[in-house]
Amino acid sequence: MIGIDIGSKTIKIVELVKEGESFKLRGSGIVGYQGASPEHAKDEKELLGVADVIRKLHREAKISGKEVTVALPEPNVYTRTIKFPPLTDQEIASAIKWEAEQYIPIPIGEAIIQHTIIERRENVSPPEVAVLLIAAPRNIVELYVKVVQMAGLTVTAVETELMALARSLAPANQTVMLADFGARSTDIAIVKNGQLSFTRTIPTAGEAFTRAVAQTLGVEISQAEEYKRAYGLSGSQLEGKIKGALDPVFRMVVDEMKKAIHFYQSEEKGEAPKSVVLAGGTAGMPEAISLLSKLMGIEVVMGNPFAKISVDPEVARSLMPYAPLYSIAVGLAERGE
Repeated sequence: MIGIDIGSKTIKIVELVKEGESFKLRGSGIVGYQGASPEHAKDEKELLGVADVIRKLHREAKISGKEVTVALPEPNVYTRTIKFPPLTDQEIASAIKWEAEQYIPIPIGEAIIQHTIIERRENVSPPEVAVLLIAAPRNIVELYVKVVQMAGLTVTAVETELMALARSLAPANQTVMLADFGARSTDIAIVKNGQLSFTRTIPTAGEAFTRAVAQTLGVEISQAEEYKRAYGLSGSQLEGKIKGALDPVFRMVVDEMKKAIHFYQSEEKGEAPKSVVLAGGTAGMPEAISLLSKLMGIEVVMGNPFAKISVDPEVARSLMPYAPLYSIAVGLAERGE
């Protein structure tokens, strides 16, 4: 079972083997790349560039299988919670396309639509069924499938990044917020008992942090990136200059996270998350966890997608610094067939 996470800066691959009820890591790899991600590729040549990176990564990570699951980037996906009267599963499946028209900004004929029943609420008046609607532009799905096929692999399933993240990081029996700090967007989700219940994408992420450092200190982007990774939100380093540059951008993201929780509680009548679980490269900035915990007022932990997976101790040691980057790829591989 193989998951491929095609990010805007890196591509991650993970192969898992099912052992009884649990999984064992068979192979993994990560590689940075310069090209455009599939949805931004201008032509076939750029797509081929990404396909070559995938093919090489598949070979160097010694991945044996050819059938893979891929994730679509959250900024290209429309996710909404819709309320229905107490209909049967079959009635909801029939009604979803008509309902979807009101909620997604592209013609239904150009979208691929999926839905999941979150919960049946019998104790509210009137009773209702909460359904998670997920829609993606057909042409984006086809691009991701195509680039993987160009790499000589077969796509067996396509899903959203946050669905994969929920599978790899969310605990089974509580409500948590997931926050994936990527390069171009911070994707957040509220997950209840392992089930995705609410999502939001914030267009502020790693690159915005790096730009803030570059502008404040008057340095090149590459230098700013190094400062961000090395000193992060630590007030004691470089006289707190890096923290000073990052702080306003970081607080903007935190405000959006708080708004999402407020909306989920007031509009969706959901319970407040008990903790925040982080993923993505930017989440590893020094002092990010302690500051986020202080600003959010709840526990914040770094997600470890390999926590429930059997990993060779030697491999585990080399993987640990990169674990947050693998969360989506692991979730995709855990999906299996």
